[in-house]
Amino acid sequence: MIVVGLTGGIGSGKSTIAAMFRELGVPVYNSDERAKHLMNTSKKIRKQLVELLGKKTYLDDKLNRTFIAKKVFNDTDLLEQLNHIVHPIVRKDFIKWAKKQNSPYVIQETALLFENNAQKLYDAVILITAPKELRIARVLSRDESTKEQIVARMNNQLDDENKLELADFVIENIDLKSTALKVLNIHERILAEC
Repeated sequence: MIVVGLTGGIGSGKSTIAAMFRELGVPVYNSDERAKHLMNTSKKIRKQLVELLGKKTYLDDKLNRTFIAKKVFNDTDLLEQLNHIVHPIVRKDFIKWAKKQNSPYVIQETALLFENNAQKLYDAVILITAPKELRIARVLSRDESTKEQIVARMNNQLDDENKLELADFVIENIDLKSTALKVLNIHERILAEC
């Protein structure tokens, strides 16, 4: 089975493109969703996060995402420590999930693939790009973040120029129709390698 990483900066459209691959019958593992689930359910993660960030990390027995975001997004050292707690457990969860799939290839959708130097864990990597202002507009329309918060999150990610040379496939996600054609082309190319 071929294992493909799907990545891109905030607002690039990873979830939209992941949905397109799902429509083609490709199993897609959403790392962000699973990380949130595991941060709420794993006793090991809970214990380490409370030790790292304090008792306010959980509110009414649920992950206090607003509190965590305020603590880590302007503190790269703290963010790195949080990632060192969560990412290895998410990786193990992904491997367990992938083994259960019956498909020529699977995709792991993950925002910080290159930032974590994880590209070597995949047979191929698909990078999603989009112009910065479009990415900001997309995030502003979908959640309650301010432009400053979005830019701060972008600054915690490598810029696209650094990622381009590391990716096997690149989709510039501006127009949905042309993006869908690119997804289909990449899908067929990956299947040809299976």
